[in-house]
Amino acid sequence: MSETRAGVPLTNLDEPLFADAGFTKRDLVDYLDAIADRILPVLADRPLSVIRVLRGQAPFMQKNLPTYAPAWIRTVSIWAESSRRRVTYALCDDRRTLMWFANQRSVEYHPALFRTARPDQPTHLVLDIDPPSVEAFRSAVAAAQLVRQALADVGLAGAVKTSGAKGLHVLVPVEDATMEEAAAATRAIAARAERLDPTLATTAFLKEDRAGKVFIDSTRAGGATIVATYSPRARAGVPVSFPVAWGEVDRVVPADFTIRTAVGLLVDRDPWAEEMPAPQRLDADLIDEGRALPVARVQAMHEGKRRARSRRRKSEPE
Repeated sequence: MSETRAGVPLTNLDEPLFADAGFTKRDLVDYLDAIADRILPVLADRPLSVIRVLRGQAPFMQKNLPTYAPAWIRTVSIWAESSRRRVTYALCDDRRTLMWFANQRSVEYHPALFRTARPDQPTHLVLDIDPPSVEAFRSAVAAAQLVRQALADVGLAGAVKTSGAKGLHVLVPVEDATMEEAAAATRAIAARAERLDPTLATTAFLKEDRAGKVFIDSTRAGGATIVATYSPRARAGVPVSFPVAWGEVDRVVPADFTIRTAVGLLVDRDPWAEEMPAPQRLDADLIDEGRALPVARVQAMHEGKRRARSRRRKSEPE
């Protein structure tokens, strides 16, 4: 059975969304349609990557808008230094575009951290709180509270949401910061949070160095994306990345929020908009503090190469 929403023809709605989803494609469309007025402000005017799950295929991330996409979808072309090519991203600014993506079996929505008018200025810092397992979610909550304290110590505030996987995301709205300044400030906040309780939290990028601690990831900066608030995830049960008040974060688990439960929890509210502080300016001293710290991903890359060389030398016959 097919139907049309916002002028978009929808097909194969009663097919399973994907293996282990427990939902149909119609359930995905219904959910995104119901929360369109909450998720669209998070997506609008931001280059969008999506994770699609086609029938019989593994999930994959799509950045380039397909050539068969309707001409009415707004786009922006951005040079990707990593792949040395221009990428044409979609801008999901309205319900019609959202319904088109839903019909394409786009389950996850990953907007950029900047708007197209100012690609050099991120709108948020992101601290990704990654526990070693789903069962360690309470430790992730404790680590998020460390981040909250580290922010407060420098006069900043952020909002928290479940990642839709096993951890949490803390977003800090900022203004008039360059990509480099935001990245430096994020490193400084992560390091400060780690110092508040080094037995709980770590900024070690390599998993083998974390010793079962919660990883505070400061690398979501620059051209990185983050799963949107209210976005479903392509996981069993189709959980949702959902906003939580700081006073309630220790009373929830990620499984509380799915495409079945999230709409009823919202009622007529937009808790993400309610919880998000106004944009804040970054202190110059905080930025300088972060500049003195190594970039975790780069440091890990060099350390990984060093360890690989060491292993090769040990395996060589004498």
